[in-house]
Amino acid sequence: MSAQQKITNMQDALHALEVDDNILTAEEKKELDEQGYAIFHDFIEPEWLEQLRETYEMLMKKEGDDAGKEFRQEAGTRRLSDLINKGEVFDGIYTHPKILAVTHYVIGRDFKVNSINGRDALPGQGHQALHADWGTRKEGEGNHIVNTLWLLDDFTPDNGATRVVPTNHKLFGKPSDYVEDLSAPHPDEKLIIAKAGTVVAYNAHMWHGGTENRTSQTRRVLHPSFIAREFPQQYNQRELLRKTTYDRISPAARYLLDVE
Repeated sequence: MSAQQKITNMQDALHALEVDDNILTAEEKKELDEQGYAIFHDFIEPEWLEQLRETYEMLMKKEGDDAGKEFRQEAGTRRLSDLINKGEVFDGIYTHPKILAVTHYVIGRDFKVNSINGRDALPGQGHQALHADWGTRKEGEGNHIVNTLWLLDDFTPDNGATRVVPTNHKLFGKPSDYVEDLSAPHPDEKLIIAKAGTVVAYNAHMWHGGTENRTSQTRRVLHPSFIAREFPQQYNQRELLRKTTYDRISPAARYLLDVE
């Protein structure tokens, strides 16, 4: 297959991006199955991490009050959206073999990129209700969505780290079917405490949410997510993808974006 030959199926796309059954360890698969998430420490190379930070801040400054508008703006936070179109530095995020291996394992069928967003809570703000990245899932339905946290800053107990409720990715229905006050602490929740450069990949049917940033510092994170191929993307890349992005990326990346 030539470097620019069109790719039309998941198997060829994963092969082109060097994804195989040996990328995930047995322990990582067990964590995803049982807990709903896996943590990969020292995942983002230092030089790449610094480039991601610089680009994040450059985009915030450039976009100003419009930052995040392609998807959602949120009071008390800074947000970025449509990062697929906003720099080559993001190309390796949604094509990373490890993350694609997680997604293929969790969803278990063909999938595509859902979105890449950025978020950081302002000091004294940022608390979210627990939520899943899906609506109501009926009993017997499989997994439809995977999300990831790419930590551009340390996650600490005080700076708005994401909280997760392990194992409840196995529940059906929606979170409000089980909990009356989803903004309150959950007895089984855990904070993701990790160093910058860590990536957390999770079954996004698992309940999760940001917490309040009780510091004076930023806590930046990227959220690349993936969805089963039969469902619509968070924002339609066939409508949004810029020609410069299309021309730059590989056929396998185009297949993952579902733009062919």
